[in-house]
Amino acid sequence: MLKRKAEKLLREWKNTKGTEALLVMGARQVGKTFLIDKFVREHYRNVVKFDLIDQTEVLNAFDAARSSQDLFLAISAYADAPLEKGRTAIFIDEVQECKEALTLVKYLTQRTDYDYILSVSLLGVELKGLRSAPVGYLHIVEMHPLDFQEFCWANGVGEEAWAEIADAFTQRRPVNQAVHDRFLKLFHRYLLAGGMPRPVSGFIEDYDVQALVRRQNDIIQLYRYDIAKYASGNKKLAIREIFDEMPSQLDSQTKRFNFSAIAPRGTYERYKDDFIWLVDAGVAIPVRNVSEPKRPLRLVENRSFFKLFMNDVGLLSAACGMEVVRDLVSNDFSVNYGAIYENAVAQELHAHGHGGFFFRNRKLGEIDFLVQDRTSVLPIEVKSGKTYKRHSALTQLLATANYGIEQAVVLCESNVEVNGAVTYFPVYMAAFL
Repeated sequence: MLKRKAEKLLREWKNTKGTEALLVMGARQVGKTFLIDKFVREHYRNVVKFDLIDQTEVLNAFDAARSSQDLFLAISAYADAPLEKGRTAIFIDEVQECKEALTLVKYLTQRTDYDYILSVSLLGVELKGLRSAPVGYLHIVEMHPLDFQEFCWANGVGEEAWAEIADAFTQRRPVNQAVHDRFLKLFHRYLLAGGMPRPVSGFIEDYDVQALVRRQNDIIQLYRYDIAKYASGNKKLAIREIFDEMPSQLDSQTKRFNFSAIAPRGTYERYKDDFIWLVDAGVAIPVRNVSEPKRPLRLVENRSFFKLFMNDVGLLSAACGMEVVRDLVSNDFSVNYGAIYENAVAQELHAHGHGGFFFRNRKLGEIDFLVQDRTSVLPIEVKSGKTYKRHSALTQLLATANYGIEQAVVLCESNVEVNGAVTYFPVYMAAFL
């Protein structure tokens, strides 16, 4: 059974919820339903669950509701467990299928007899159709694919090993070599398996790579199906083309998304709504260029100049084809798989709440990622090959006094090493940034 960090957030909600419902959001197949099912079984005497994709009759009854009283009548009519006050969780899965239910739940929460838990995919897309979003009545927990630490837990890594790399990161010292080798091997496996719970669970159980890729391709096809189902009529084709283009665009020399690959005169302004749809649906991670590496980064971003990563590195590896998958299995990195490494880092930063930024100008070159805290900007380079100490853009950036950047990070295959202002961290330490 996969251990997820979001479970702690669900427990915190239950202990402090007041009149708030819980909304667990995230892309399809990231493990929302599984986690909620586990949580409610452990914390409630009675659970009433509705799946608005599978249960058409329930969906029709919810759609017909025009008041919170109507909605509760429908809940009570279709409940398959006792509605015992104070001991019952009401779980509505895939609530995006019924916008009315999401609107009316804020009134239901005023009745503190029951706890309401909702799961939703494509929330950013579907909120546009709500007549009244229940702001202030929802506690939102966002889920992502398994991050690298969760993947390590799934592979039996204990807390002592994780504490060793955490201490090495903090102290800027080399990781114990045996631990380093193990984590590097796990990271290579993460590039292959990714963080989608179903493919990961199956792979850990049977180590069948072909089955793993089939499960990953099933999710890719589900995303394409969602585009056809939820995107507005005249947008479906363009959104699907952007989605299908992501692997080849990341494999290009620049990795920056080029809309002319979709149409000869394609521009961001022409396709920005389609691009935003994929981001709102949670299946794409944007990393935008900034005009200068100064905080706050959002004020200097160029929204039309970006890289578009997939929400899961395993899906990217599967989309790249079996030749890439075989290279990852055999640890053959003679071919530069920088795009796959960068996708894993973008995914990790995104899961930890960092906005996605990179820096490029003609004079200095390109820095893969920038993250910020309240006082500084940290530039990050990702290197998959042996020439990880060649980073002219990073060196020039540090030498530019006007930017005021004092420290930089290179994520690579090597153990921890400090050289002046640059710290070389093993790529799996992206989890600590």
